[in-house]
Amino acid sequence: MILIFDLDDTLYDERQFVESGFRTVAAMAQQRWQLDAESSFQRLCQLLDSHGRGRIFDEWLAPYNLATKTNIRNCVSRYRLHKPALTMPQAHRHMLQSLQAPLYLVTDGHKIVQQNKVEALGLAPYFKRIFITHRFGIKHAKPSTYCFELIQKAEQCRWQDLVYIGDNPAKDFVNLNKKGAQTVRILTGCHKDVQAKPGYDAKTRLHTLTELMPLLKGNRNNV
Repeated sequence: MILIFDLDDTLYDERQFVESGFRTVAAMAQQRWQLDAESSFQRLCQLLDSHGRGRIFDEWLAPYNLATKTNIRNCVSRYRLHKPALTMPQAHRHMLQSLQAPLYLVTDGHKIVQQNKVEALGLAPYFKRIFITHRFGIKHAKPSTYCFELIQKAEQCRWQDLVYIGDNPAKDFVNLNKKGAQTVRILTGCHKDVQAKPGYDAKTRLHTLTELMPLLKGNRNNV
């Protein structure tokens, strides 16, 4: 059995990264434009909850007549490139330490952003290899199975020997299901209440990642 983990909203709460980025951008705004950092942070969180991330910096800066292309680019760059302050639940860290199977990480997203997350969480020692899919080209991001094929070849195993643990039914599981891999959806984060389309959900659903260990112990051959 080969265990492959997603990163965001699977191993840790991605909201931490978002808020860490907002604080960095808000600090820049106070320095450059004399906007109160705490007020800016709170406003960004409000906009996130009501409108999502889409054009969040435009909406925040527009009332101050600061929503220029240059300013928005600076905000996006500062957000993406900042060194985040992140924590992973101790129970998740203990689980990674305890698992006896080979462990891999497969995550989508901006290369620098995802690498900064990996470093902030101190994940490298737990995994044989960490795959940031965008390093291989955006076309190889999930639902592409490209990185999973690399793992399969490296481990010389069958598809049914692979177990992928993720959270997003829009892309994490559909093609792996078709290949015969085992898939586990953790019902956490912003996708926890999403109703998956037929064929898109994982074969197994868990409310928390800590439920994975008992599941694996109880059924070693077929998750």
